[in-house]
Amino acid sequence: MRDYKPKADVQQKAYYNDRFFVTPLIPRLEVSTDEVFANDVEVLSSTIKLLDKYLEKEHLVIYINPKDNLKTLELLKTKLEYEMLMELSAIDYIALKGGFEIFYEMLSLTKRKRLRVKCFIEEKQPIESVYSLFKMANWAEREMYDMYGVKILNHPNMKRILMPNDWHDHPLRKTYPLHGDEAASWYEVDKIFGKEARQIIGPEIRDAAAIDRYDTTRFARLGHEVPYGVDISNGKEPEHTPLAYQEEQGVKLIKKFKEEDSVTLKERR
Repeated sequence: MRDYKPKADVQQKAYYNDRFFVTPLIPRLEVSTDEVFANDVEVLSSTIKLLDKYLEKEHLVIYINPKDNLKTLELLKTKLEYEMLMELSAIDYIALKGGFEIFYEMLSLTKRKRLRVKCFIEEKQPIESVYSLFKMANWAEREMYDMYGVKILNHPNMKRILMPNDWHDHPLRKTYPLHGDEAASWYEVDKIFGKEARQIIGPEIRDAAAIDRYDTTRFARLGHEVPYGVDISNGKEPEHTPLAYQEEQGVKLIKKFKEEDSVTLKERR
């Protein structure tokens, strides 16, 4: 496992540098350029206060106050024929703005149009559940709570959906370490075997790219297979499983595919 380095200040550093390509902003168009969306905005504006509105990639995007999220989605569903809630989630802007941007992606099968509702909440500010309107919000809101820590009000079953109930912090926050913190590396060992087994088993390898060719207990084997738990620390594998087994098989398969491709190409000619 890589050495853990605190990342609490990671967002305070330069967000872009010359190593990465900065994607240009998508052009935003006036709502009046689309007759259907212009009518939708007019209906919404009569009931809901719209903080911003524009067209982006043939989507209508509207910004609202977070307290109006349920009211807005109800109006879209009952009066404007946006029958489906396709997705909802949060975007972490804690370091930049001190909170989350919540979005709801709506689809109208009748109009063949998509509309995105956005609002901004503070880091610890709760938001109303939309489960009463769209049942798909059940798991999506639980995931938003689990991964980002966004509190949802009046949800029928507000608890974690991916991580264990006693897991510390929320993995999709930008301040969360990519391979988990120190507690995460011992979580399964402590839960299954107890802390007294730490010295025997060792911490969980959370780096998906880590491969140890002498580790026969974690199945991170490279180039060959051996029975579980076989001691090969001396570098000698059983005779029936040569080191280059997978590599040799791979070379043979590639050669075979090339030959078959060449035959097929000749037949086409």
